[in-house]
Amino acid sequence: MERLSLSNTAFEGNNNSYLFADGPETVLVDTGDWTGATREQLEAGLEAHGYQFSDIDRILLTHWHLDHTGLAGEIQAASGASIHVHAADAPLVEGDEEAWSELHDHHTRAFEAWGMPESKQEVLRERLSGPETIGETPDVTPFEHGETFSVNDSELSVVHTPGHAAGLCLFELDDGERTEVLSGDALLPKYTPNVGGADVRVDHALEKYLHALRAIVEADYARAWPGHRQPIDNPTARAREIRQHHEDRTQRVLDALDKRGPSDAWTVSNELFGALDGIHILHGPGEASAHLEHLVADGFVAIDGIEYRLIGE
Repeated sequence: MERLSLSNTAFEGNNNSYLFADGPETVLVDTGDWTGATREQLEAGLEAHGYQFSDIDRILLTHWHLDHTGLAGEIQAASGASIHVHAADAPLVEGDEEAWSELHDHHTRAFEAWGMPESKQEVLRERLSGPETIGETPDVTPFEHGETFSVNDSELSVVHTPGHAAGLCLFELDDGERTEVLSGDALLPKYTPNVGGADVRVDHALEKYLHALRAIVEADYARAWPGHRQPIDNPTARAREIRQHHEDRTQRVLDALDKRGPSDAWTVSNELFGALDGIHILHGPGEASAHLEHLVADGFVAIDGIEYRLIGE
């Protein structure tokens, strides 16, 4: 397996695409975004190993976000490659108009529920376009948790880890000696993957993500190959670190409600993160909302309309 590093100026650092080509089949896991710079980098990375877009036989996608799927349609058009993604994300990757319309409706409802000012909503609407911005959209074959892909001499097993995205999956990589994992955006080496804003379709996003982290700890993988940045040599420790981060953030949410009194998610987000711009206008209140929702489920916080308050106040 070869890691191909691809530029990304908007999210969690450079994307990774993973090339499996040590056998009769040529497979990519994720493709990076759709920009010209990324296309050139992926083409150069493939060429360095003796391949081009037309040689790709299969593409496995960790989730629907456009910085992971942006070149999938173009590669499929060049090669006829089959493209595989979890069933929860498949309609978005295919560019299904109804699925994208439903996503935009989810955004509208979420923005109102979070108490987001209209001016900030307008900023996001300009950014949250559909697949029409990337050109080619692919035909997709959906998969489910537990399915296995034989890739040359390796076995890639699907582990569904929703939270950051409804269809986010890990691919366990078993070479017969040890088990590593292609962790997508479920486990990143520097940032904590956003929950609540990155995919507003996900109910109880924090609960689901914490469950995914628990599964990573229990699996005790030898190494993780993330969707962004460098490999993670101790995935178990990193998963525990992110769990602790969310415990700390939960306390900060409680402190914000104690300080401000009954508040909507936008107000709590401002206490946590301060002023936001760009895509972080989505991620900040989404993360705050996910924590507030989790605290309601645990009985520490009550919700009245769109405002949250500490129980007993």
